[in-house]
Amino acid sequence: MNKNDDYKILGNTGLKVSTLCLGTMNYGGKGFWGYMGNLDQNTVDEQIKTVTEAGVNFIDTTSIYST
Repeated sequence: MNKNDDYKILGNTGLKVSTLCLGTMNYGGKGFWGYMGNLDQNTVDEQIKTVTEAGVNFIDTTSIYST
């Protein structure tokens, strides 16, 4: 994704959101989600850096991942 690639306006907010989303389910959590969240912090930091530098600004951080 380049910084000039696809973005959509989020509802009536005026916010420009990338059509590509980074899901964070494997970034950590408790219980069942802790089993899936097995990435170390350095890997997570690098992934976040890479996607944001590529223009992604839509990051799925739903609270269910930490319940």
